[in-house]
Amino acid sequence: MSFDLIIENGTVVLPWGEVSADVGVTAGHITAIGKNLGDAPERFNAANLHVLPGIIDPHVHFRDGGYGGIPGVEDMRSGSLAAVLGGVTTVFDMPNTKPPTTDPTTVQAKYEYIPGHTYCDLGFYVGATKENADHVGEMEDMPGVCAVKVFAGSSTGDLLVEDDENIERVLRGSRHLVAFHAEDEYRLRERKSRFSVGDPYAAHGEWRDPECARLGTARVTALAEKTGKRAHILHVSTAEEFAFIRDHKRLLSAEVLVNHLLQAGPEAYERLGGYAVMNPPIRDKHHQDAAWAALLDGTADTIASDHAPHTAEAKERPWPTCHSGLTGVQTLLPLMLSQVNAGRLPLMRLVDLMSAGPARIYGAMGKGRIAVGYDADFSIVDMKARRKIENSWIASQCGWTPFAGTEVTAWPVATIVRGHVVMFEGVVTGEPIGQPVLFRH
Repeated sequence: MSFDLIIENGTVVLPWGEVSADVGVTAGHITAIGKNLGDAPERFNAANLHVLPGIIDPHVHFRDGGYGGIPGVEDMRSGSLAAVLGGVTTVFDMPNTKPPTTDPTTVQAKYEYIPGHTYCDLGFYVGATKENADHVGEMEDMPGVCAVKVFAGSSTGDLLVEDDENIERVLRGSRHLVAFHAEDEYRLRERKSRFSVGDPYAAHGEWRDPECARLGTARVTALAEKTGKRAHILHVSTAEEFAFIRDHKRLLSAEVLVNHLLQAGPEAYERLGGYAVMNPPIRDKHHQDAAWAALLDGTADTIASDHAPHTAEAKERPWPTCHSGLTGVQTLLPLMLSQVNAGRLPLMRLVDLMSAGPARIYGAMGKGRIAVGYDADFSIVDMKARRKIENSWIASQCGWTPFAGTEVTAWPVATIVRGHVVMFEGVVTGEPIGQPVLFRH
């Protein structure tokens, strides 16, 4: 057989384990796995490297609704450049963009804008509103849409569906999957007057407290049970939520963020100030330990970055006027691989959480595993490389990371998207070749 590309001499992470094998690629798809495969005009020598299935970050905010994003903050081009530099081959973008992705016109515009503007493949959410609640299913079936997103608690942007009646309408209108920012908006409003401008940044975690998250998740679960629909709970951050989700896995799937795994209060707020402010907040070690337990016992289904860039000026304002959200798509993989090397997580479990898991939960076709017939997406990593994450490495327009100065062991060497080597040894060449992701609808 002849191929367009052969990846050879690497340790390949297949669904059934790590093997020494070569992978043949033809027309953007995996067409053979084995040894002595044949000829190819392009060969990638992966000796001493691990070949992972393409990493999927299922929760990013590229700020771009198909009209150029927010200058100085992010757009599809800069966000996807950051993704592939970090070894990520696919992202799912949130709907609180400029303009919001909330109607058939904005959905179609975003879908058409992806080719020529993204270095990685991209799927995206449609945002639920009180006005479109009865019609989300129609937009959910449009090409490129991975799920419906509900902000049941307020965050960046104007999308908010906080009451039971309208959340139920969204669930009944959905045909596939509704993903929730599940903080309780009523508790947020009731507690807001207790705090003042200039309070310590750690007050963010006191305002948006664990009970706010638990209430939000419990309310969503009750409505999912009532409607017979499943719900995906984004950025689960508290021990109480994880315990609740374990008892309701028939209805729920769960996402965990790298920040909730690797950062804890109050130290993060004391060290980073506004650069530790995100929604839901960074919690104390008790909740951090619960997040790790959820990875290891199967409660968690996906790991994400919730990449949410803002300007440095917006992050350095006094609390609560500083903007909430942290960058992360570029640092997600090296940070988590370093945890594998530290013995906190098996490599196969990481791949399940960061490749197969997102593909399974959202129904991404051809993504998430190295197997014949699947897209030729690979994150090729050096598990022994030692690096220090610095702001100078960050490709997002905002130019910062809350993990600046962090030393990691493991680093992305190459990012391959549908057979195209889009990043090699820290260099991205050529024009963006990303395409919209296809979903099993």
